[in-house]
Amino acid sequence: MRFIWLPTQNPHHNLAVEAYLLQETEDEVFMLWQNDNSVIIGRHQNALAEINREYVEQNHVVVARRLTGGGAVFHDLGNLNFSFIQNISSGEREIDFVKYLQPIVEALHALGVNAEFSGRNDLLVDGKKISGNAMAFYGNRVLEHGTLLFSTVQNNLVQALKVDPDKFKDKAVKSVRSRVTNISEHLSKPMTVLEFKDFLMDFVLKQNNMSALDVLMPEEESRIAELERTQFSTWDWNYGQSPKYVLEHKVRTAGGTVQAILDIKGGRIAALRFYGDFFSRRDPQELEQTLVGTQYTREAVEEVLGQVPLEEFFSNTTKSEIVDVICG
Repeated sequence: MRFIWLPTQNPHHNLAVEAYLLQETEDEVFMLWQNDNSVIIGRHQNALAEINREYVEQNHVVVARRLTGGGAVFHDLGNLNFSFIQNISSGEREIDFVKYLQPIVEALHALGVNAEFSGRNDLLVDGKKISGNAMAFYGNRVLEHGTLLFSTVQNNLVQALKVDPDKFKDKAVKSVRSRVTNISEHLSKPMTVLEFKDFLMDFVLKQNNMSALDVLMPEEESRIAELERTQFSTWDWNYGQSPKYVLEHKVRTAGGTVQAILDIKGGRIAALRFYGDFFSRRDPQELEQTLVGTQYTREAVEEVLGQVPLEEFFSNTTKSEIVDVICG
């Protein structure tokens, strides 16, 4: 297993590192890293719908898209990120955050921080969020990563993100701020975020009977720089394009929010994009292409959906909910 600390604070570069390690190596990895001020959006999200564009542009906040699903998060140097990359068998393709978060919870407990897993992908302290997590599969490999709010400037977090009114019906900004807390506020003895980083890395190293960090080799850095240039720093990847649409529907499910944007021509689906903070085991673009050309009726859509493993595209979501988000 490789244990890596990334000294870079460029989100496009750091996300390219994750992609390289996941997709182009067979190594199992535990990695810690930080990003400078940035909004990191989920793989399936519509970037412009998730960010406060005026604030982001005026304050030079970087927008970056990650490989995993889930919702948008704000990163600054008061936030520490962790990544687990592991090899799995075909029968292990389950979205199970508890398995990967256990070492993080144990490290926090060792510091006297009463962290606990809650909801579909969060860690909480005293009912307030300190960590959000996401997961992606690639062949027989899985990436699980998350944030650790240590001393994040919460006002910047609130202003950089747009708030989904379906999540907070009243006083949305106040609701976001009241739901999060910093780990530093719950420590018995003060420490800096870098001291916290050192403690966490040392804790996980000892759990695995290891003592030394690994480094990325020059040839690896060269490939990562190429991924950053050709994918992770591009407008197409980070903002993407949605179809010109005549219809837009959204539903909130146990697995997260799912939004469908459709272009209908001649009574058939001409273009379709799914957006949202849902998790998936397969890329929803496969399903989008399958549905193109389908008659735009509930019956025809239900027939197509009945022939695909829908649970692999939308975790904890029913067939009727996806029919609703497509057909309204």
